Amino acid sequence: MTLVIVIAAVLISLAIGIPIGMAYRKKIAESKIQGAENEAKRLVDLAKIEAENLKKEEIFKAKEEIMASRKELDQEIKERRGEVQKQEARLIQKEENLEKRSDNFEKKERELESQMQDLERQKEELEKLYDQEMVELQKIAALTKEEAKERLLSEMEKELVAEKAALIREQDQKAKETVNKDAKEMLCYAIQKCAADHSQETTVSIVALPNDEMKGRIIGREGRNIKALETLTGIDLIIDDTPEAVVLSGFDPLRREVAKIALEKLIDDGRIHPAKIEEMVEKAKEEVENTIKEEGERAVLETGVIGLHPDIVKLIGKLKYRTSYGQNVLNHSIEVSNLARIMADELGLDTKLARRAGLLHDLGKALDHDMEGTHVEIGVEILKKYKENPLVINAVEAHHGDVEPQTLEAVLVQAADAISASRPGARRETLEAYIKRLQNLEEIADSFDGVEKSFAIQAGREIRIIVKPDKISDDQMTILARDVAKKVEAEMDYPGQIKVNIIRETRVVDYAK
Repeated sequence: MTLVIVIAAVLISLAIGIPIGMAYRKKIAESKIQGAENEAKRLVDLAKIEAENLKKEEIFKAKEEIMASRKELDQEIKERRGEVQKQEARLIQKEENLEKRSDNFEKKERELESQMQDLERQKEELEKLYDQEMVELQKIAALTKEEAKERLLSEMEKELVAEKAALIREQDQKAKETVNKDAKEMLCYAIQKCAADHSQETTVSIVALPNDEMKGRIIGREGRNIKALETLTGIDLIIDDTPEAVVLSGFDPLRREVAKIALEKLIDDGRIHPAKIEEMVEKAKEEVENTIKEEGERAVLETGVIGLHPDIVKLIGKLKYRTSYGQNVLNHSIEVSNLARIMADELGLDTKLARRAGLLHDLGKALDHDMEGTHVEIGVEILKKYKENPLVINAVEAHHGDVEPQTLEAVLVQAADAISASRPGARRETLEAYIKRLQNLEEIADSFDGVEKSFAIQAGREIRIIVKPDKISDDQMTILARDVAKKVEAEMDYPGQIKVNIIRETRVVDYAK
């Protein structure tokens, strides 16, 4: 019973307490909401006040900036007005100056007109006096004006003819004195500028072998390999006691080069039999053809000749395997082209024509072994076939004097050809003559009294003489140099010019003991 009462009491307490608690919590919540609303209202009021203050500040700042800009604008306007006023003052001053100058010019113009009128009057007076004098002179000389004029001109013409003749003779004499010297100087300059090395060609080539056993393989059974190689190339193979070497002999450098390349390929391959020999000879011919093309293009590029037909370029390259008196014809042609160009440039002539004719002048030598006729005739025929410039054809035809040269460039090609062929070492047959000339040069120098030693240097272009200082003085050196030069000119034939260089040196030697 007691438990029931307690439970009932508890339930009653809960029924009463819960509504009371809820009412109390509601009252607290409403109080908080009211406080938040009041706070929000206060913050909004503060924000409005601050915004109003900021607005006033910005408006104040804007007014200040406007005032400052207005002041600056006013100042700028004042400055510009001042400048405009200054310019107006300057313009006014210039106008005044121009008016003054205009007045001065008008005054001078009036003065000049007055002077011109005076001059006209004086001119008329002088003409009257001249006419009177002419009348008086005609009366005195008993000659008319035309007769006196003719007599005077006749006398003047006689005097002028005599003076012209004397002047022409003098100029001819000077030209004769200087032309040889100038020509020699120009040729020496061209030769020195176009220095070229010459190596004499031979009629044999040597192929190195890895061992002597290879000789037997090259000969083959009963000599079939060597016979096949000689038949296909037209070159003689000389297999003698020379260790590890085979000599190829033949007058045609082109065939000899094909044989050499083919034999080297066979040695590298190791398989040597007639079929392989034939294959390697064909490959060697193709390689030589490529080399000919490359050499022709190199020569054209080196000389600067353009517009040549490809067949002519190949013929130029073929000259690499052609020799004349031991001189390589391709190198000779390149040198002649460069020499002719240099001399043409010195003389103010057509350098393109000169170098083109120089490069092509020996073109016929590429085919003179295969065709009838001289190399000049063959070269002219080829150039006509490919419609080459007629002036170039004339220079090629005239370079050995077969026809008369039509241009100065053709004459230069003749000279360049002679220069290239006469270089020391260029041709075998001239080597002995060259050495003999150097010996003669030293003998002439040694023949003078007081000469201690003499040396021919610079390929015979200079003779250096050392004299005895006790016998030859400084003044006598000048006379000796002149005498040596005169004797060289009188007793020797030589290309270009020879410099006589005399050295007088005094030495004193003593010993400290």
